[in-house]
Amino acid sequence: MIEQEHLDYIASIVGSENVKSDKAHKIAYCYDATRERFEPDAVVFPRDEEDISKILKFCNENKIIIVPRGAGSCFTGGALPSHGGIILSLERHMNKLIEIDMENMLGVVQPGLINMQFQKAVEEVGLFYPPDPASEEYCTLGGNVAENAGGMRAAKYGITKDFVVALRAVLPNGEIITCGKKTIKDVAGYNTAGILIGSEGTLAIITEITLKLIPKPKFKQTYMGVFPDVTKAMNAVFKSLAAGANPVAMEFLDALVIDALKQKFPDIQLPQDAGGILVGDVDGNSEAEIEAQLTMLKESFEKNGSNGFIVASNEEDAKKLWFARKNASPATMVYGTKKLNEDISVPRSKLPEALEEIYKIADKYGLKAPCFGHSGDGNIHVNVMVKDKTNEKEMEDGHKAIEEIFQLVCDMGGTLSGEHGIGLSKAPFMDIAFNNAEIELFKSIKKAFDPNNILNPFKMGL
Repeated sequence: MIEQEHLDYIASIVGSENVKSDKAHKIAYCYDATRERFEPDAVVFPRDEEDISKILKFCNENKIIIVPRGAGSCFTGGALPSHGGIILSLERHMNKLIEIDMENMLGVVQPGLINMQFQKAVEEVGLFYPPDPASEEYCTLGGNVAENAGGMRAAKYGITKDFVVALRAVLPNGEIITCGKKTIKDVAGYNTAGILIGSEGTLAIITEITLKLIPKPKFKQTYMGVFPDVTKAMNAVFKSLAAGANPVAMEFLDALVIDALKQKFPDIQLPQDAGGILVGDVDGNSEAEIEAQLTMLKESFEKNGSNGFIVASNEEDAKKLWFARKNASPATMVYGTKKLNEDISVPRSKLPEALEEIYKIADKYGLKAPCFGHSGDGNIHVNVMVKDKTNEKEMEDGHKAIEEIFQLVCDMGGTLSGEHGIGLSKAPFMDIAFNNAEIELFKSIKKAFDPNNILNPFKMGL
């Protein structure tokens, strides 16, 4: 239990203005994008790494739970204080861009910096940071690292882990560690940065991030491939990439999503004969490179049964082509009052089979499962729609369908999550994706970092 004397001591470290235990702050920090609610005992806003070190040392000695938090945009409850304790919020003070190292093409940031703010800052000097989660306008880079966030550009450029060069972090006992260097090559010691990336704040609190940057491409163009059904579209995905196409993004919409968009947005301009859509961008440093990529995609799509290929001629056209993908999620609500949305991932060659089986599972329970997502990297956003969320039987069937879908994708060599993480929501399904030896290894890693289990406990089933 947290006593007032504990909060008074923490206030002596960070200042009383940075320790809040009133009801308003508890409510403000009790939820994330899951809409689940767990009130913390207090919210603390550390000013710097030294504050975090002192707080963790004290809380470790007194067995006080600490839950690190960025913007709270997580879809799996990763930053929820499910067992009370202190929310350690990094977005107020630790949100600075420390350095853009032009010579080594690196960016050094604090964890509370917003992803989009960083993207804009580096693009102003001709550099580029590709990871672009859908929440990029408000999610923090520390949260991106903790969840190993992805985004639409992952098809070409990869995800957060592919751009993390080094980290500074504070262990639960207050000790400060550095993981990695600013060098391109570093094979000295264990890859501790790799262990912290995607650890959901359960092992250490990240205080500084060094990120790889690349030159900003000079040209970009948007395309849309139209298919009579989603199976043909999914076959075109992995076959086009295997043939040498290298799009920045290759997003997909299935027939259910397309119909939902037409219902939700009657004025939307979508091909009437579309049963599956692929939309994305290509980029490069010359117009010839762009043209070659578009030609390769068009020819590959045609070989795999497309009935249309559209190229945006300007920025306004590009926005129109992207409108459907960017509004796919809200449109699916035409099918019900509750959406059970998951972000499973499969090998790209398994996309056609995975979608076919997902629809069969949904049909078994009398439900619809519109799907869209990042087909270029095999990441499917499955939306099992419950017509009436007050109907216990329908909700139970929806959760049964989700569990069967998890089993399906893991049997295919896929995984429970491509970008949202595990948190609280998917913790009950960890034994589907991992055997006992693997789970015990995770637990031993957690214990090595955090023997008193004070740091974001019970996430990922740990």
